[in-house]
Amino acid sequence: MMTRLRRTALATALLCSATGVLGADFDGSKPLICATVDAHACDPGEVCLHVLPDSIGMPEFMRIDFAKKAIVGPKRTTEIRYTDKSADQVLLQGTELGYAWTIALDTADGSMTLTLVSRDDAFVVFGHCIPP
Repeated sequence: MMTRLRRTALATALLCSATGVLGADFDGSKPLICATVDAHACDPGEVCLHVLPDSIGMPEFMRIDFAKKAIVGPKRTTEIRYTDKSADQVLLQGTELGYAWTIALDTADGSMTLTLVSRDDAFVVFGHCIPP
């Protein structure tokens, strides 16, 4: 049986091996599947902790459906309330479970940085996206 860390490493390797995809795949015009790989949990006055994404409730995989303006995970779907596109990145924003979130998607390679913030704490999650 594979450990969670080994599954995450395998998912990362598979996603990172998809280097032949075109930048247009990450411009917000096509749906994407994203793997969360690395996370940091931060509380005021404390050093941020390096954790696995699922330990803070993040799904291992999620879909970005630009057409439906939604982030779809295995347990819930959340609305994308704001989108901003530039040559280098696509920014997505919304709220869920008392947190404001932002996803910054690199239009060149599909790398993703996701933040979740509330008045009590913050989380930073890194991952990679590919077209389905």
